[in-house]
Amino acid sequence: MKRFILFFVVCLSSVSSMAALSIEGTYQGKNLYVQNPMDDEGFGYCATKVTVNGDILPGGTSAGAFEIDFSLFNIEIGEPVFIVIEHNDGCKPKVLNPEVLLPRSTFKIKSITISNTGSMKWTTSAEQGKLPFVIEQYRWNKWVAVGEVEGKGSGNDNNYQFNITPHSGENTVRVVQVDHSGTKRPSQEVKFSSSTPAVTKTPIKVKDEIKFLANGAPMETRYEIYDAYGNIVKKGVGSKVSCTNLLRGVYYINFDNVNEKFIKN
Repeated sequence: MKRFILFFVVCLSSVSSMAALSIEGTYQGKNLYVQNPMDDEGFGYCATKVTVNGDILPGGTSAGAFEIDFSLFNIEIGEPVFIVIEHNDGCKPKVLNPEVLLPRSTFKIKSITISNTGSMKWTTSAEQGKLPFVIEQYRWNKWVAVGEVEGKGSGNDNNYQFNITPHSGENTVRVVQVDHSGTKRPSQEVKFSSSTPAVTKTPIKVKDEIKFLANGAPMETRYEIYDAYGNIVKKGVGSKVSCTNLLRGVYYINFDNVNEKFIKN
């Protein structure tokens, strides 16, 4: 019985002296490189075993640095990968280039259309990882994000749809992606003419609220209000906006497809 207890304690001590480092992402065609220090006792290297999607990395980890070669596992570009690096406690390997597993924006637009009611459809190919598509509408002399659709990440043809709220007159829209590099990749622009009536605001001098009208009736529109220093103080979509909490002074408002100045009393 004493021998069994001693054996159990030794095994428990051995297990507790091990740790694991994990990293996951999407295979983008590049390998990982790992810096592998000596263990804290100086008798070997820190990492003891590496698995990729559950399969053991051949060749071992007995080196100061080693490569995780994904071609050894027959993994296709765009496939998810999960790597576990088991190592001795008291030391820790370092993955030198983890960014190679982050999805990149590689989509190609095969077609993109939009109806005069704002129903937008697009088809992509060559995606290599799930990244959101941000739908942008050009208004007020700038691109405004009006929605987001999660990308499917498949290299096959992928179909997407989004309903845009048009402003009056000619509308211009596009879809964009931003990956870990921070670079914005836009699609080509698509234009369409809307039957949405022109929106006006009232009153000229504002006390409590601003109302948006089209042909004399309340009309919902996207809006932004800026103070005299260019700070945005309100934004949203609606047929009216409360201004009771605004200080007296000059403000600028974007709505429909126009920019105006107003006085808050």
